[in-house]
Amino acid sequence: MKRRSMRRRVGVIMGGSSSELSAGHAVAEALSARGHEVVRLSLGESYGPDLASVIQKARIDVAFLALSGRMGEDGCVQGLLELLRIPYTGSSVLASALAMDKLKAKEMFRLHNVPTPPYYTVSEDADLTDLEGMHGSFGYPAIVKPRGEGSSQGVSRVTNLAELRAALEQAFEFDDIALVERFVTGVEINVAILDGQVLGSVEVATPKAMLEDPGAELVKVELSPQRERGVQNLAERAARALGCTGAVRVDLLVTAGENEYVLEVNTLPALSPDGLLARAAAAKGYDFGELCEAVLDGAKLNQPARRKTPVETLSAGSYRANAAAPVAMMKSVG
Repeated sequence: MKRRSMRRRVGVIMGGSSSELSAGHAVAEALSARGHEVVRLSLGESYGPDLASVIQKARIDVAFLALSGRMGEDGCVQGLLELLRIPYTGSSVLASALAMDKLKAKEMFRLHNVPTPPYYTVSEDADLTDLEGMHGSFGYPAIVKPRGEGSSQGVSRVTNLAELRAALEQAFEFDDIALVERFVTGVEINVAILDGQVLGSVEVATPKAMLEDPGAELVKVELSPQRERGVQNLAERAARALGCTGAVRVDLLVTAGENEYVLEVNTLPALSPDGLLARAAAAKGYDFGELCEAVLDGAKLNQPARRKTPVETLSAGSYRANAAAPVAMMKSVG
């Protein structure tokens, strides 16, 4: 039995698709059953300017993030919680932003020698009259995806120039930069990580099904123990390259040619009782409530308060006087 956290007033901040809202409610119920005072803050798909006041009025001690997509996974809500000084689950503002930005994530992977499929980018304002020349010998099939959207938003598999053009136009509906990635034939493996430790890995049998989708079929990975350890090690390296913490899901491709490629890192994987994290955690001895509490235990502020006392408001005159002081000191030293 895992240790029980002290009782706190927890704000479960949820938003996104219906399945992700369902996962948020499941987390709220699990934490409530374990004695926490839970406030459900359902944002739907709207993150308006009054979000700060909504969170402040809830008077929560800690935020449990059950969000997806823009504003939720990309560090924006995390940044707001840093300003409000409310500890939150998941990765920091920077790590969340890097993981959500597919181009920056790939750049970090390359910097840390984490293999990822080859790619190039296309800007919305690029001249596509010579798209064939732009694509060149990159080849087909290829995957087209918006630079800064969630796992499945605006993603297309293309097999010719006409499909590529249409897929780019679709991607530009979500972002002004599209990523064109080489299609790699292989088995998709998802690795669950909690606080830097691998919980387990599964194969996604339903083609490119999202784990948040109730229809996604997960099966035991059919790899040798040695290769599965290698895949899990690669997943850990990918999460570390982006600085991710808390509960993380890493999506990889494993090929018949003994190569592995990291596709992306999800910093806020949905926590549902039958999802990847819950299944992997169950194999490690956690029930769903214990898993939610373990994630909650990792909640923190990632940007420490540097000042111990509030900064006094300075008048224009006092500001000029204070600003001039270092200059006068430099002159006297000279």
